[in-house]
Amino acid sequence: MKHQLVIVLDFGGQYNQLIARRVRDHGVYCEVKPYTTPLDELRAMDPIGIIFTGGPNSVYLESSPHVDPAIFTWGVPILGICYGCQLMAHTLGGRVTAAQEDSAREYGKTATYFETGCRLFRGLPETSVTWMSHGDYMEKVPEGFTLAARSDACPNVAIADEERGFYGVQFHPEVEHTQYGGDMLRNFLYEVCHAAGDWTMGDYKRSAVASLREKIGDGRVLLALSGGVDSSVAAALLAEAVGEQLTCVFVDHGLMRKNEGNEVEQAFSKWAMNFIRVDAEERFLAKLAGVDDPERKRKIIGEEFIRVFEEEAKKVGAVDYLAQGTIYPDVIESGVGNAAVIKSHHNVGGLPDYVDFKEIVEPLRLLFKDEVRRLGRELGLPEYLVSRQPFPGPGLAIRVIGEVTKDKLDILREADAIFREEMAKAGEDKKLSQFFAALTNMRSVGVMGDGRTYDYALALRAVNTADFMTADWARIPFELLDRVSVRIVNEVPHINRVLYDITSKPPATVEFE
Repeated sequence: MKHQLVIVLDFGGQYNQLIARRVRDHGVYCEVKPYTTPLDELRAMDPIGIIFTGGPNSVYLESSPHVDPAIFTWGVPILGICYGCQLMAHTLGGRVTAAQEDSAREYGKTATYFETGCRLFRGLPETSVTWMSHGDYMEKVPEGFTLAARSDACPNVAIADEERGFYGVQFHPEVEHTQYGGDMLRNFLYEVCHAAGDWTMGDYKRSAVASLREKIGDGRVLLALSGGVDSSVAAALLAEAVGEQLTCVFVDHGLMRKNEGNEVEQAFSKWAMNFIRVDAEERFLAKLAGVDDPERKRKIIGEEFIRVFEEEAKKVGAVDYLAQGTIYPDVIESGVGNAAVIKSHHNVGGLPDYVDFKEIVEPLRLLFKDEVRRLGRELGLPEYLVSRQPFPGPGLAIRVIGEVTKDKLDILREADAIFREEMAKAGEDKKLSQFFAALTNMRSVGVMGDGRTYDYALALRAVNTADFMTADWARIPFELLDRVSVRIVNEVPHINRVLYDITSKPPATVEFE
């Protein structure tokens, strides 16, 4: 099935992926393309609409990114956002200049007044708040355009040529700070582009399975399964498509959370695929013995993962396809346009060179993370896998501060399980971006029963973040922290003190090592 398509043409905007996600949330398939994409290639994609993103440049400078004016002759509706709005105005005969007065520059939340007769703002309030971020000003709008929105500082916050389906907004409708921004995008898609809304995860699953069957034929596929969301959903989709032709190698390095290895294996028991679980705990712990430097730990684990995977791949024999859990943000950020280029596996920092295959298969390369989770649910993966929080490739090895031993790992596993259980009971697990326990290498004096103890301090960490570039420590209710602390000290041997980390990122990082 061929879905209707909207193209997001990227001019260097920081919200390019967010725009695409918002479009897809409205049931319309969307792809992000750099502004340098040849016009013939874009036209061959047969879009029902095009969105120009924002960007950090000024359109009146020769060095700034521009677009071939021929794009405006296709008869395809176009929405320009921020820089994209100014680019549209500049290209079609308007005039854009630097704002001469500070009052004409707008940043942050801004009261905005709309002409609700315009299709872009149909059915919305006449006044609401938008999120502005522009220092340039449309001094003259192009011929054929009318003013569709204004603010106290700017008379041309939005422009529209209804006849041609061209719209420009100086604000960012894709961000949450813009009230009714989602409704504006929906109006562009359905009122202007006449979208059918044919992008659903159920449809995607069916078309992806059919496409994989056609591509792979009777070939054999090999996948390194980490147990993370991306690789798990990729495995489930491939298993649905080709069943026994798929071999998943799950390297259990003994550094996972409580029962996690068994949960991963159980999740894939319903498919007739070749699931190989390699119990490599002793091997990894032997390599990590005596090592307390975090970077050395990471390198040892990555290198050993490659060695184990190589050995298992040799046993499998010749394969036709190597599968990876690459998702759409990876493709956009790397600028990769060729699926045969190998992305470093997030667990290992590189896959073995010798594996003989004719092509890379990346069944999730069109999906964003939240869409990957939805696809996982469509495929029947259990919620504990689909909604799994970010988990570092080296696993608990970097949540055991200092040298890693089996005893320390077992202590941490039990404490972490209690923390996660209590967070889930209180409903806090769905509110937070990430939370976990870490076993410090600090030992301190305590009193338990009638005797003194000298045991480990456990640190709890919980954060909220939009992108993990920065993160704020989470304000967990004291009563919940108290329950967690009491249970851990009472139920987990060798912990006599529980600490809560109230440091944001920066200056700290999310993980301890």
